[in-house]
Amino acid sequence: MLTTRSIRIAGAARRAPLHFICALCLASSLLAGCNKSPPAAADAAPASGAEAKKAGAKDAGAKAEAGGKEEAGGKEEASAGVTLTPEQIEKLGVVTEAVQSIDYREETAGYGVVVPHEAIAQAAAEIVTAQATERQSQSALSRAKRLSGTPGAVSADVEETAARQAAVDSAALTLAVQRMSSTLGMNPPWKAGENNPILQDLAGGRIKLVRVTFPLGALSGGIPATLRAAHIGGSMPDKSWTMTKVWDAPADANVPGRSFFALLKGSDAGEGERLLVWAPIGDSVAGVVVPAAAAVMSDAKYWCYLEKKPGNFVKSEIDTARPVPDGYFVTEGVAAGDKVVTAAAGQLLARESNSGSEPE
Repeated sequence: MLTTRSIRIAGAARRAPLHFICALCLASSLLAGCNKSPPAAADAAPASGAEAKKAGAKDAGAKAEAGGKEEAGGKEEASAGVTLTPEQIEKLGVVTEAVQSIDYREETAGYGVVVPHEAIAQAAAEIVTAQATERQSQSALSRAKRLSGTPGAVSADVEETAARQAAVDSAALTLAVQRMSSTLGMNPPWKAGENNPILQDLAGGRIKLVRVTFPLGALSGGIPATLRAAHIGGSMPDKSWTMTKVWDAPADANVPGRSFFALLKGSDAGEGERLLVWAPIGDSVAGVVVPAAAAVMSDAKYWCYLEKKPGNFVKSEIDTARPVPDGYFVTEGVAAGDKVVTAAAGQLLARESNSGSEPE
């Protein structure tokens, strides 16, 4: 049963304008939307983060794989070396040389000094003079003894005088020989008192005498069979000279160690000059000599280029710790008979370093 109040409200509602009713509907919709939570959006956020992580991991893996391929490609390219046409080889002036095998022995260093030939000349002259005087006095004594008891015999006093002079002259010869031994050692490569051609060449300065001293403990064996000498301050590989005549020398009072004499032929060393001298020690090792002109430096290492096949030059690392007169002795990376580039190796290195640039 409708009351008077309900009828009034219903009537009022019927009399309300249409726009008022629309406003009420809109407000109800907004209130309903604010009270509801969007679970779909909340659930989608974590899913999107996981997918992002997976995507990032895939991208990182792809980048690592790409980097690995690039690195592998770089090594492969480096190992491939430089390939040139005959025209390019001629234009760059590339020259190759087959390396030779040698037996190498470790060396210990000492110092030597070229002995002035004046002292040797004086000692040699004293020996020659003493020899001539001694021969003359011996001849006079022999003649006096042959004439003894004949009409041409000399008096006993003259014969005794001749004997005394022969003894004095023989002692003088012995003294001259001993003085030379103190100057040139006890066991030179000639007989004591002999007027040897080697001694005459030493006295004339045609052959130089080098006195060498090695530090204490540097040599454990006997007399070295050979020695190698070079100028002090000369860059390696500098020219050096091999000395094959070596014998003991008196100890040097100024330098503790063991001393030797050696004959130096065909050198430009000056008298009184000090030299670097090396003596071989240890066992010999087989290897090859890489010419010094073949060595190039890159990335703080030394390399040489080998011609593996015609027109293809590959870089190989070498160890320069053992220099020899003709280059560097190596045991790895280069084998006997390999062709190494001895001219234009620097140009090959430049071309390989700039391999990514456009070809000329």
